[in-house]
Amino acid sequence: MTELLSQHHILGLILGLCTFLIIGIFHPITIKCEYYFGDGCRWWFLVLGIIAVGGSIWVEDPFWSSLLGVLAFSSFWTIGEIKEQTRRVERGWFPENPKRKKSKREIVED
Repeated sequence: MTELLSQHHILGLILGLCTFLIIGIFHPITIKCEYYFGDGCRWWFLVLGIIAVGGSIWVEDPFWSSLLGVLAFSSFWTIGEIKEQTRRVERGWFPENPKRKKSKREIVED
């Protein structure tokens, strides 16, 4: 894959486009995960990030290795964004899910 893209001098453009798409996809995922699962889903992103780091190290192709690295650090960034999304919901900037049960930690904080 890398060789083909390099021959046509579009490797950087495709990597940039894929990076843009990965980051763009994580934005609504962050909002939906916080809405349905609260901030407890941060652990999912930690696990996804660790798996993607392992994949990035394991995969030999620079194109796929780079995309896995972008996925890994986008997942790590999302851990903080889930916390921020919780604050946005508390401020009323985003709707709170009335059907979601509050976690023990959320009940203690109230």
